[in-house]
Amino acid sequence: MVKVLVTDSLAEAGLEVLEAADGIDLVYRPEISHDELLNAIADAHGLVVRSGTKVTEDVIAAAPELRAIGRAGIGVDNVDVPAATARGIAVMNTPGGNNVTTAEHAIALLISVARRIPQANAATRAGSWEKQSFMGLELSNRTLGVVGLGNVGRIVARLAQGLGMKVVGHDPFLTESAASRVDVELVPFEELLQRSDAITVHVPRTPDTTGLLGAEAFERTRPGVIVINAARGGIVDEQALLDALNSGAVGGAGLDVFVEEPPGADHPLVCHDKVVCTPHLGASTEQAQLNVAMAVAQQMRDFLLSGVLDNAINVPSISRERLAEIRPFLQLAERLGRMQGQLCDAAIDQVEIEYSGDAAFEDVAPITIAVLKGLLEASTDQVNMVNAPILTQQRGIKVVESKTSRSQDFASAISTRLSGSYNRLVVGAVFHGGQPRIVRIDDFMLEAIPEGPTLLIHNHDEPGVVGLVGSLLGEGGINISRMQLALAPDRPEAAMLVNVDHTPSPDVMRGLVALPQVISARALDLGS
Repeated sequence: MVKVLVTDSLAEAGLEVLEAADGIDLVYRPEISHDELLNAIADAHGLVVRSGTKVTEDVIAAAPELRAIGRAGIGVDNVDVPAATARGIAVMNTPGGNNVTTAEHAIALLISVARRIPQANAATRAGSWEKQSFMGLELSNRTLGVVGLGNVGRIVARLAQGLGMKVVGHDPFLTESAASRVDVELVPFEELLQRSDAITVHVPRTPDTTGLLGAEAFERTRPGVIVINAARGGIVDEQALLDALNSGAVGGAGLDVFVEEPPGADHPLVCHDKVVCTPHLGASTEQAQLNVAMAVAQQMRDFLLSGVLDNAINVPSISRERLAEIRPFLQLAERLGRMQGQLCDAAIDQVEIEYSGDAAFEDVAPITIAVLKGLLEASTDQVNMVNAPILTQQRGIKVVESKTSRSQDFASAISTRLSGSYNRLVVGAVFHGGQPRIVRIDDFMLEAIPEGPTLLIHNHDEPGVVGLVGSLLGEGGINISRMQLALAPDRPEAAMLVNVDHTPSPDVMRGLVALPQVISARALDLGS
């Protein structure tokens, strides 16, 4: 018998899956305290949680038998994934269970804003009957701009088309042929801003997407545009949105998420007459809760009883012995993909991955998947080691994999080259002791540790650039932990990869780009 401990409320149908499985001893302890959890988990083989239980490092240390953690939902912020991975514990989530529910909520917000339904409801309940005060906007034949055409974004597009809307979309990871299959016109971000009567965002929050809809964007949108955010707080700049609402540049907004949650009753957007707010209800339907409960229970059952690993976010579907052998290469591969994905700003047609020297294992499929997972993290928060190949295929990206026994300049190297509207080469190597390094970015040769908040700066090779960059970062309260410099072999240009203690603010990044010696500067987060 294997023990599965469930420590948050779970739909009855999910509990029944575990109760009916031969070989599983189900222990249901919702609302368990942290101290009680440390005792209860001592002999558990599986742990099922929602967002309430904090699976910290001490919890994992108290569970010597634990083999899997299942999260009924998408986010795993409440799970110490690195600690679980170090112990060989699989962490699984349920990425598809609330796609439809979240998409429907975005459309509900759109309709509510367009027809001012909450305001009209409040006025009617107060005894008023003011039809002229709540003149709405007909959505049929209007244009909806969908930023991010992942699973949720595509469902939103389909639902909007059912309302008679024309849908344009922006997703640098999606090819035109893939977009055409869902009848969405793929356009540059600038064009989407100019053409859309309403804009809805469905991307993860990353350094590149934070403040994506900000003051500069609202200056280029149609007057009176409607803005919807049912994705992540911070993708829409809250102050910029408030200013645009007050000026009339934005006609209304529907917000299910905020930077700080709960936002507080006196939050100016919560109080604004042109804003419809909900308390992060995107996944809050009975069907979604049933879906994620059933999914996590089935995943836990299949893994513990049959060894089938589904929707794991931290390990590939391989044996523990094999994982120990290739773990440094998996880590390197994911960070190569993550760097490529965060640097990419156009459609990708093809990903070429070449393994050389000791990295040319007989079976490199899990490592290739790790590259794809890192690559797609910039466009979706639902990617994992299981669904990365499927999501890559859905985006129309061709994957070319090759191996060579030649070692080039390193005993083991992985080369990643993206081609299409965007082209870039990033090469990494595993050094002695299993230490991953970035060793080449296009023509620039270097030796950099790929971890944490990182800046990639491309500059003219002139005296004093390093000092200017250091001073500007220092003034912005940014501490530099490491800096690697590289020169171009045939032109007076240089690159520097700078590890910093935290991601610089947009103002600091604008200051870097404004330096006359700097050609470009990008903020990355390569993970811990």
